[in-house]
Amino acid sequence: MTQRKGIVLAGGSGTRLYPVTVSISKQLLPVYDKPMIYYPLSVLMLAGIREIVVITTPQDQDQFKRGLGDGSQWGITLSYIVQPEPEGLAQAYILAEDFLDGAPSAMVLGDNIFFGHGLPELLADADAQTDGGTVFGYRVADPERYGVVAFDDQGMARQIIEKPSVPPSNYAVTGLYFLDADAPRRARDVTPSARGELEITTLLESYLHDGSLSVKRMGRGYAWLDTGTHASLLDAGNFVRTLQMRQGMQTGSPDEIAFGRDWISADSLQERARMFAKNDYGAYLEGLLKERAAGTV
Repeated sequence: MTQRKGIVLAGGSGTRLYPVTVSISKQLLPVYDKPMIYYPLSVLMLAGIREIVVITTPQDQDQFKRGLGDGSQWGITLSYIVQPEPEGLAQAYILAEDFLDGAPSAMVLGDNIFFGHGLPELLADADAQTDGGTVFGYRVADPERYGVVAFDDQGMARQIIEKPSVPPSNYAVTGLYFLDADAPRRARDVTPSARGELEITTLLESYLHDGSLSVKRMGRGYAWLDTGTHASLLDAGNFVRTLQMRQGMQTGSPDEIAFGRDWISADSLQERARMFAKNDYGAYLEGLLKERAAGTV
């Protein structure tokens, strides 16, 4: 089976976060103690994906390269693609077609944060589906802001509607998409919407019409946050801080995931811990090393 590849879509101008994002990409803003992009990147790593492309704006790409490098510090391979103009989420599959080279993909939006005890298992189930696609529905109080799933009487998805004035359900489609190798071809067939964009809902609808799209509902035990406004960015930071202070465990740490999966050595993690020696993140990585040495993890 061809190994699934990852896409982090970190383009866009971030105008809803102006003036904060006038000089820096939204996805490089801090969510409590880590850059925002660490969180979606961690989701792909939790899915076992080690070959990942980051799609950025032309002016922001150097910032991402400085912050993330080639991924070797985490035992993964990172490459970069420029999105000349933001023309819809489905455009990512066209831009990444050469990178994917016939492989299935998992795409995550660079401003989405996922948390939940069973998340690795949920991702593994989606990864195991080689034909068609899997997306995730999450119950929200304001579904009119999202792409919303309409279900039939048997609870099966029958339609996905972008920002409906009268939502057919409270389940929004999250910014995480597991699609097969046919996604770039389907994306090229998408007709631009009235706002001139290649809508991801139209791409997903093509799979749905073929009966090859699975919509998995994320239950009460999961959190899905987007960080597209000043308020939601603050909320996400407070959420992460509360979890970490209460549990003494990191959320969205590529270093911890890489070490836990033996993608990097103890020496490599030690080097990272030294880099962050003056803050709690470095202390946490030191703690992981001590736990491993003591055999408690």
